[in-house]
Amino acid sequence: MAQTIFHPAASRGKADLGWLKSYHTFSFGGYYNPERMHFGALRVLNDDTVDGGEGFGEHPHDNMEIISIPLKGGLKHHDSMDNVAVINNGDIQVMSAGTGIFHEEHNDDQTEAVQFLQIWVYPNVLNVEPRYDQLTLNKDDRHNKLQQILSPNPDDDGVWIHQNAWFNLGGFDKGLSTEYQLKANGNGVYVFVINGSIRINGQVLNTRDGFGIWDTDKFTIDILEDAEFLLMEVPMSF
Repeated sequence: MAQTIFHPAASRGKADLGWLKSYHTFSFGGYYNPERMHFGALRVLNDDTVDGGEGFGEHPHDNMEIISIPLKGGLKHHDSMDNVAVINNGDIQVMSAGTGIFHEEHNDDQTEAVQFLQIWVYPNVLNVEPRYDQLTLNKDDRHNKLQQILSPNPDDDGVWIHQNAWFNLGGFDKGLSTEYQLKANGNGVYVFVINGSIRINGQVLNTRDGFGIWDTDKFTIDILEDAEFLLMEVPMSF
């Protein structure tokens, strides 16, 4: 029988630094909850809003797969590998921090806030050579269907990471249903509702709610209101 866990949006940790407002699904920074450390290999899921002209100064990472998905606006990136880029709504960015990388991120607009999801996944191999990639997604490819945006395979759809993980975005109209088939034994899926309302395994999820499901090979998503959501399939043991 499937195992599940529900994280209502209001239960998340929160950081308000004035220029940055961040909601933490899992323990991060000043938010610590021993029951919310990770979901399998999924370590961080932050829902960030950065004021115009503000951002994160240079800071280090190592041995982590870091994914950024802008929901509104653009985020300017610069790193110690001399990558300089702007990731906009509709893009996905990935960094394999590996042996170590420094980077900084700033809102590319001086007035309007940028919103993005910052996601960290534990890698399945340590001390790899750091790597950066980004991709512009076709939004039509997720209208009333699931669009794969990340996998372990460099030749597959989307970006890739050093982990047996698959991410999908969906944008569905009210009244529809879709089934998700897990790709690997021992994996689970964490569902994050970007907006709208869905139901999985009897649980209703609304905007910014999170839901984990594992010990199953598939599940059905019912669309209660027009909805956009992110599915993150990750190993439960790593």
